Amino acid sequence: MCRGVIALCNLALATGNIGKPGTGINPLRGQNNVQGASDMGCLPTYFAGYQSLDDPKLAALHQAITGRPLPTKRGMKTPDMWDAAIAGRLKGLWIIGYDVAQTDPNLKKVHEALKQVEFLVVQDLFLCETTKFAHLVLPGASFLEKDGTFTNLERRIQRIRKVVEPPHGILPDWRVVCEVSTRMGYPMPYRHPSEIMDEIAMLTPMFAGVSYDRLDQHTGLQWPVPTAMHEGTALMHQETFPKGKAHFVAIEYLPPGEAASKEYPFVLTTGRILQHYNCGAQTRRTDILELVDTDVLEMHPADMERLQLRDGEVVRVVSARGEALLPVVGSERVMSGHLFTSFHFPASTVNSLLSSSADESSKCPEYKVSAVRVEPIERDELDPEDEAELRHMRRQLIT
Repeated sequence: MCRGVIALCNLALATGNIGKPGTGINPLRGQNNVQGASDMGCLPTYFAGYQSLDDPKLAALHQAITGRPLPTKRGMKTPDMWDAAIAGRLKGLWIIGYDVAQTDPNLKKVHEALKQVEFLVVQDLFLCETTKFAHLVLPGASFLEKDGTFTNLERRIQRIRKVVEPPHGILPDWRVVCEVSTRMGYPMPYRHPSEIMDEIAMLTPMFAGVSYDRLDQHTGLQWPVPTAMHEGTALMHQETFPKGKAHFVAIEYLPPGEAASKEYPFVLTTGRILQHYNCGAQTRRTDILELVDTDVLEMHPADMERLQLRDGEVVRVVSARGEALLPVVGSERVMSGHLFTSFHFPASTVNSLLSSSADESSKCPEYKVSAVRVEPIERDELDPEDEAELRHMRRQLIT
């Protein structure tokens, strides 16, 4: 858990905002079912249900049900994977629904790591920046083309139901995993995701009362659901915590990994805009593209005046790691000395600017703090391809 979340938990406890309606820490997750993926053990530090890697009872139960031992070695988080790949310790990688070659920070390092991997599999709905590095691309099925569950930020497990068949030859994600596992010597003979949920219930106490039949009878169930008769848990920690009273956790303030300097006087923050979602892989394939088809750098008007920049002028943004060409516009949304831009378009290579600094525990990158400078572009510096791209950017801002 990162320091910022711990600080928020301390505030919630100190103000009594826990265990009552409308209280608690409710993070708006970046994508749908991030909560569900975490719940199911898509973390290198826990098994499903946040069960410990060294829990002997879980190990014995898993052995009894599946006939296979559980791994006990802690895995790697994403930044650790890039370091391991570059060092030659990570030989193979299977990426599902994650365009790391566009969305991770310090893209030069990420791209180097992807090139070093001996066998890279990318499974996605669309051909994206990451598939360019893949040795094997597996097509994915959308949520409309498969059965399963999503879990939202209130811990509500909800059924999703297939409404259309996927294109010929494309399997739902769970089938792909099962087929590969079976061919590698660990049979997964599930016929329907409901059977996977049944196994989850057997191995994970907080999901013991969850089944597809019950989910079909309710508007979802909020975990923990410890028994088949339990109606779910709308509010947690109403009386006590698993180990009694909650404990405050003292944390020391740590400054960001880098700050503005004489060489890089601006602090760049990146994020999303209304018209596009995340890396843009989906929204760039819709008519929304007619509204916004380029990333734009927002700068305070006072800074624009000081640098003698005009709205729509294309500038070079430079950090210690890379550079990007972006049209700049004046905006009161950002403070003087700060910049904002989105990361929806691969051509802008915005994330090549960003720092690899990350929270020491969660390894979540500091997407919001990167030191940069802004330079005007001289026409004689540009090659024809860059100049054509800049003309397009200017037309987009004018229209």
